[in-house]
Amino acid sequence: MLVAMRIRLKPDKEQEALFWKSAGVARWSYNYFLSESERHYSEYLEGKQSTKTIKETEVRKHINNVLKKTSHPWLGEVGSNVMKQAVKDADAARKRWFDGVAGRPRFKSRRRSKISFYVNYESLKRTRNGFRGERIGNVKTCQPLPELKDSQKYSNPRISYDGRNWFLSVGYEEVFEEAILTGVSLGIDVGIRELAVCSDGARKRNINKSNRVKQLEKKLRRCQRKLSRKIEANIGKRDKNGKPTYKAPMEDMKNIQKQNQIIRKLHKAISDIRTNHLHQSSSEIVKTKPSRIVMETLNVKGMMKNRHLSKAIASQGLYEFKRQMKYKCKKYEIEFVEADKWYPSSKKCSCCGQIKSDLKLKDRLYVCSCGLRIDRDLNASINLANYQIQRV
Repeated sequence: MLVAMRIRLKPDKEQEALFWKSAGVARWSYNYFLSESERHYSEYLEGKQSTKTIKETEVRKHINNVLKKTSHPWLGEVGSNVMKQAVKDADAARKRWFDGVAGRPRFKSRRRSKISFYVNYESLKRTRNGFRGERIGNVKTCQPLPELKDSQKYSNPRISYDGRNWFLSVGYEEVFEEAILTGVSLGIDVGIRELAVCSDGARKRNINKSNRVKQLEKKLRRCQRKLSRKIEANIGKRDKNGKPTYKAPMEDMKNIQKQNQIIRKLHKAISDIRTNHLHQSSSEIVKTKPSRIVMETLNVKGMMKNRHLSKAIASQGLYEFKRQMKYKCKKYEIEFVEADKWYPSSKKCSCCGQIKSDLKLKDRLYVCSCGLRIDRDLNASINLANYQIQRV
C-alpha cells in the first residue's frame, strides 16, 4: 500500500531562503502556464490555433531556453525540477477542467495560495539526521525518513510551509500484516451535534464544542478586531469608487504585519486541534476491525449553501473525516461502503422498517408506531449498518 508521511524540517537560514525562492518559482511557473494556455485557448476560439491546449513541453522549453537566459535569470537559482513539476501540475489541472472532473484552475496568489514546491525524487536521499536534496543540501528533520529498499524511491516528495514550520511530505510503499476482522457491519452517522455516532453505541464528540477550541476562537475574534482597527487607522481618503488609499504601504506597517502573524498562528492552532481529533476518532473506529464500514454519501457542497449551518459544517471537517476513513479501511482491508444518496437512514425505523416522512431536523428522538424509542442518530447508524447495495 502506498502511504504518505509528513515530517517537520529544521532548515538553517540559507536553506529557508532557498525554500522561499523555490516556492516562488513554483507559483510563478504554475501561473505562467495558465496564462499561456488561456491565451492559446482564446486563439483557438478565434481560429488561429488548431488545438485546444498548448503542450506543457513547449512551455518548459520556452522557459528554459529563452526566459531563464534573458529576462528571468533567477529561475536558475533553484532546482530545475521545481519549475518542471509546477508546469506539469498546471497542465494536469487544465486537463481536469476540460474533462469536466474539476473546476477551472485559478491563478495562485502570493498571500493566499499554499506555499509548496516539488523535490526531485531521484536526488532525494535519506541521511542520518535528515535528507539530502537537489540544490538544497543536507536538511535536518525532527524524525528520520522511512527506510526503503535499494530499488525503491520516494513518491512525489514536496516541501510545504504551514505558516509556522516547513514540512517534507513523501509517499512510500509499505506492507501491512493481514488483520483478523470481527465480521461486524458497522454503520457511522456523521453530523454537527456530534462528529460520528456508530451503530455499536460509540460516539465521537464535536471537538469545536471543547473549552480549548472555544477559547482560541474567542481570542481569534479579538485579534481580528484589533487588526481591523489598525487597518482603519491607516486609511486615508477614499476615491470616487470608495476604494481606500493607505497613508503608508501595508508591507511597511510593522504593527499590522505582527498582528497578521498572531492571527496566522491562532488559525494554525485551531486547525491542528481539529485535524488531530479527526485522526484519533477515525483510528479508534477502524481499530475495532469490523469487516464492513458503511457511511452515507455526503453532499458537503450543497450543505454549505445553508448560511445558518455552513460555518459549523466547515469546522467539523466531514469530508476530511470520510477521506481518512477510506484510506484507513484500505490499510486493514476493511470493506468501505457509501450508502446511496437518497437512502432514508434517518427516517427509516431500524426495528420495523417503516419510513417516517414527517421527521424534522429538530426531532432528536425517533418515535415509531411499533413502539421503538431511540436516539435519532443511533437509529440512522443502525440502518446504515444494515444497508445492502442494490444489485441490478
